[in-house]
Amino acid sequence: MVMAGVAISEDKLEKLKNLGVKDSKLLTPKKREELFEQIISLVDAHEINITEPQEIDSRKAVGTNLNQLEAIKAAEIISALSPDKVIIDSPDPIASRFGDVISGLTNGTEVLAEHKADVNYPVCSAASILAKVTRDRLVREIEKEIGYPIGSGYQSDPICRSFLDNHYKSEHEKFLRKSWSTFKNLKSKKEQVSLGDF
Repeated sequence: MVMAGVAISEDKLEKLKNLGVKDSKLLTPKKREELFEQIISLVDAHEINITEPQEIDSRKAVGTNLNQLEAIKAAEIISALSPDKVIIDSPDPIASRFGDVISGLTNGTEVLAEHKADVNYPVCSAASILAKVTRDRLVREIEKEIGYPIGSGYQSDPICRSFLDNHYKSEHEKFLRKSWSTFKNLKSKKEQVSLGDF
């Protein structure tokens, strides 16, 4: 999981907007790569937080769900950047609840949490671009290391599903989040087939 934050003074917001930042999902990979360095050069500070699959799984094992973990990681980013105000894209259906959790984790920082904040606020768009480019680079590094295509890493991707199907139980397990429902369902299905072979 990759999350990012940017800190920028209000007088630079128009310049950020003029770069053409948008929600990372609305940009081509080439455009995201172009904007990555431009964003870093323009903003006052940035922070990229990478959470390995093993941490996600171990947190899940003690009852921390993905939304809660995102709040913890967002608080780490905020602590590193020390902004006066925070605008954040909320994964929680109740955005204000997500904002309240983060505010509590950051000693009362003013937090505006909204759905689609990465569409509506250039500063959130910029952070989403940094996170997406970093994630895509990490996926390509994993592919180079293991020598197989793994696709995007999303469950809707047939290349990703094929990789999981063929390597869910192999030396490549360290790259897989075991608490991911797609992984758990595949493992359960494979193990049922194996038991049926007896």
